[in-house]
Amino acid sequence: MLLTKPVGRGAAARKYDILTALGAHALAQGRAEQVLALRLVTLITARYNWGRDELAVGQREIARLWSVDERTVKREMAKLRGRGWLELSRAAARGRVAEYRLGIERLLSDTQDGWDRVGPDFAHRLEGDDTDGKVVPLPVRGDVPPPDLSPGTEWALAQAVLHAEAPGLYASWLRALRRDNRAGGRLTLTAPSRFHAAYVQTHLAVRLLDACRAVDDGVAEVVVIAGP
Repeated sequence: MLLTKPVGRGAAARKYDILTALGAHALAQGRAEQVLALRLVTLITARYNWGRDELAVGQREIARLWSVDERTVKREMAKLRGRGWLELSRAAARGRVAEYRLGIERLLSDTQDGWDRVGPDFAHRLEGDDTDGKVVPLPVRGDVPPPDLSPGTEWALAQAVLHAEAPGLYASWLRALRRDNRAGGRLTLTAPSRFHAAYVQTHLAVRLLDACRAVDDGVAEVVVIAGP
């Protein structure tokens, strides 16, 4: 299997393999998936520091590179984090942009169906480490299904971020939350019971707000109530 940090001997080939796997996967998908993959490929080739395994670039620069606005950048970066293709290594702070690393294992797992279309040599190279002939299975992320991103709401995208960062916590407490309404900066979610709502509001409110603001900085407050 490809090393999780594409550095050292053979690093150049491994970098191209990662991009090829992503491109082959995207070309067999619909337009939305193709656009997301193209944006990631462009970001990687333009700004990824392979030696440090680091992507450190501001939203304004990404928006200029992608020819979109910063709101779109927030949403697309949230999708990439939700997929596990990008992993947050250091959050943004005043005077400092957020830093990410590639989630190479997850990216390869998600694109594996397209390897044979590139060629048997390519598939063989990614399925096993040619240096010792051993095949190392790609890890997968538990049994927690990822959230549905198709609604495109701030909560759908925030769920993807939460699932990627803490799948166990997401499965236990956050997956059951439903979007109730949005009034200005206030987002209201419903929980299946009063106890559930109280627990989330008491213990996870900051995490919820951070995830929502990561995809939509217009969210100023997240309130959790018990559903009907």
